[in-house]
This record gives sequence, C-alpha cells and structure tokens, in this order.
Amino acid sequence: MPVTSIRIKSEIEKPLELLANKLHRSNNYLINQAIKEFIKRQEAEDIQWIETLEALDSVKSGRGVDEQEVNSWLSSWGTTKEKPAPKA
Repeated sequence: MPVTSIRIKSEIEKPLELLANKLHRSNNYLINQAIKEFIKRQEAEDIQWIETLEALDSVKSGRGVDEQEVNSWLSSWGTTKEKPAPKA
C-alpha cells in the first residue's frame, strides 16, 4: 500500500484522535474512510451533473412530459387504478 504524507490542521487533529479512540480505530483508518466517502460523493455529483445536462438537452429538444400528466400519474400511486408512467 502506498504511503502519502498529509498535514492535518490543528483544529482537526484533536477531534480525529478522540474519534479514533472512541471507535477503537486508527487515525489512518478514519482518514482513509473520509477520503473514500469524499471520492464517492464527488463521483455522485459528477453523475448528477451529466444527468442534469442530458435532461436540459431533452427539454430543449421538446422531449418533455406535460406537468398535468406527471401529476395525474403521481396521484394514482398507491391506488387500485395506478397509471403507467407518462412517456416523452
């Protein structure tokens, strides 16, 4: 496993040590978990941005769904007459 050196700000060092002791984990473990979570969130944001751009392109090209159709569909959820999702 590669080793990377980091500088931890003094206001983070003490809470990190306290949390590591509380969880019976090493500082290294907690730092790795935090980095993994950060990367995971960044990847999710990237996907969300791509999907947003695709949705905007869809609307610009006229492939939207009428609001009333969507509301009617949503209102039917959980009823015996649930409607199929509207299509663009």
